[in-house]
Amino acid sequence: VRLVESGGGLVQPGGSLRLSCTASGFTFKLFTMVWVRQRPGKGVEWVSAIGRDEIGTYYTESVKGRFRISRDNAFNTISLQMNNLKTEDTAIYYCAKPKSGGSWSEGPWDLGQGTQVSVSS
Repeated sequence: VRLVESGGGLVQPGGSLRLSCTASGFTFKLFTMVWVRQRPGKGVEWVSAIGRDEIGTYYTESVKGRFRISRDNAFNTISLQMNNLKTEDTAIYYCAKPKSGGSWSEGPWDLGQGTQVSVSS
């Protein structure tokens, strides 16, 4: 499993960023894919997930209405459009694939290397 994220950076509150992830090493279209994050001093938490059919999407309460997840099974990619970013969104964001026997919301997950998102004025 290989997951490579890109698109993080520093942005002011209210700004936007788009994260992308390219997956390889497994049959991408068969798995629900997840974005998880680790905020400073906190554990890993799921942020958003998208079903293998490209239709079902899920968002943790704090990002609903601000983040939008998408995937392209033809190119083995998922993306996370993040709008109206808040300081509490500051975290390392990881692209994640649920491991065998795990769940998309609880893990465990295979993770990419992560990308830093910093929201600060």
